[in-house]
Amino acid sequence: MNTNEIPVGIVGLGLMGCSIVTCLLIAGHQVAAVAPLSADMDHAERRIREHLQNSWENGLIENEPEYYLRRLIITEDYSVLHPCKLVNECTIENIEVKGSVYQKIEAVIKPDAILSSNTSAIPISELQKLTQYPERFLGLHWTEPAHTTRFLEIICGDQSDIKYGEYLYELSHEWGKEPILVRKDIAGFITNRLMYAMYREAISLVENGYASIEDVDRSCRNNAGYFMTMVGIFRWMDLTGVPAYHTVMKNLLPTLNNSTEVPELIDKVVREGGKGVLNSHGFYEYEPGEAEVWEETFKEFTYEIRELALKYPADIVKRRLAEKNKSENSADS
Repeated sequence: MNTNEIPVGIVGLGLMGCSIVTCLLIAGHQVAAVAPLSADMDHAERRIREHLQNSWENGLIENEPEYYLRRLIITEDYSVLHPCKLVNECTIENIEVKGSVYQKIEAVIKPDAILSSNTSAIPISELQKLTQYPERFLGLHWTEPAHTTRFLEIICGDQSDIKYGEYLYELSHEWGKEPILVRKDIAGFITNRLMYAMYREAISLVENGYASIEDVDRSCRNNAGYFMTMVGIFRWMDLTGVPAYHTVMKNLLPTLNNSTEVPELIDKVVREGGKGVLNSHGFYEYEPGEAEVWEETFKEFTYEIRELALKYPADIVKRRLAEKNKSENSADS
């Protein structure tokens, strides 16, 4: 696929929207970025330029920011979306807001363009009911920062034509992704269902006095965090012995938290206005300036972990096996 010949649009230029724009610029697309809120116009270009500068300094891209910014339009005018073959909506998690945005997008794009949403909570099957061409509506669920991570979920709703999902699956490899194609819509998709089960159990352990917040985080970093960049859950069980997990499940699963209510620990933080590092009020206490240092440190980490992850792509063992067999065959001959 020649990304230079596939103009794309992004509607919504908050934190996530800006990193998605950066990812698509790096991949070679012409990008039309629309700000539904005038306030987004004040910071969008600065954020995107900053992402590109960091990418250049960390060796992710070969050219300075201006090279990529030449392919970008930032505006409040939806009409710039007309040539786009794909438009990705990245607005807030509010179905009324998204429905209003879809009307504005579909008023200007071509009937054969693909429309997608970056929603992480609203079912794609519900959102596509708000569109004129539901068969060409899908979910594109990114993770922050979109320009450094390999993650992307492509979600088909009940009315989505699978061929568009398969097209986005192929295209997203040009974005540096190892995509997941979710062929049947389900609340939370794949990653959120896995992660929220972990979030719920983590909070339950703290609320019931089994461990501190720090200890739970330490457990995640030094256990799951130790292997997950290289392998997933099923490969990990294969590597470490499937029967052991079968045995533990019999006794452990009945004891895990299965509450359907939002836990008090997180509810209290939100009631008090906590937003985490955004306002230095979350599960942790932050000294003056500490939250900003955490953000900078995380930014550095995303580039470093990306370099490590690229050394171990999904097909690393197949490559090594092929090299081994080739070497052995050469020796035999």
